[in-house]
Amino acid sequence: MRPIHVPAAIAAAFILASCAAQPIAPTAQRIYALDCGQNSALDQSRWSPGVNAGVPIVLSDNCYVIRHAKGVLLWDTGYPDALTGKSQTGALGTATRAKSLAAQLAEIGLKPSDVNLVAVSHTHGDHVGNVAMFAGSRILIQRAEYDWAFGAGRTAPFPADVKVEKLDGDLDVFGDGSVMILSTPGHTLGHQSLRVRLAHTGTIVLSGDAAHFRDNWENRRVPSMNTSADATRASLERIAGVLKAENGTLWINHDLPQSRSQRRSPEFYD
Repeated sequence: MRPIHVPAAIAAAFILASCAAQPIAPTAQRIYALDCGQNSALDQSRWSPGVNAGVPIVLSDNCYVIRHAKGVLLWDTGYPDALTGKSQTGALGTATRAKSLAAQLAEIGLKPSDVNLVAVSHTHGDHVGNVAMFAGSRILIQRAEYDWAFGAGRTAPFPADVKVEKLDGDLDVFGDGSVMILSTPGHTLGHQSLRVRLAHTGTIVLSGDAAHFRDNWENRRVPSMNTSADATRASLERIAGVLKAENGTLWINHDLPQSRSQRRSPEFYD
């Protein structure tokens, strides 16, 4: 039997048709990285026990706006806007905020009322300082985190009358797999991270405080204040698995060198 020769044009058309038939994973439209403050910390070893004891470190603090066809999500809210242009010194160091969250939202055409969803990685003050600004938004937080933070004898991290949605694990935020909250406890009881898929940039995982800076991530060091070392390590391995499976990039919230290397809002990644 003679071999059958398919004309090149027909073969090319067949290949294109086959590719077109493959489902395309949904993606978010854009992500903006906002400057939500800095902390000039006195002792790096608080976050990396036994390493660089007494050595100061400057930690970045970021917020992120994710635009999606179905709405706008703000990830973390940073230090309070009331700190803008000022400084506040505490036991850990000196916190500052150069630019308000409200001003940075305005730069990309948003008012707080335009933000449908606010997800907080956890309830430490450098992540929830502006939750009250979004009284009309759904606040996404793990149930374990909320119950701990608002427990008897504790100072509430934000007003209790905001519209909270308590989560029990992962959440597909927009229902299409493009933006996924990942339950990553350990730093706190109900810590969570965020996985975002973008058409050109690919997969990004926003760390929250699962890891504080690159050296801790690479060496799997657990900060002394974390609620569970075992849960922290398990969460780090979970994040590593997501990054490997999707060839993703980890954006470490408090890693100043990485933050400085990123496009900053109003520029964006898509």
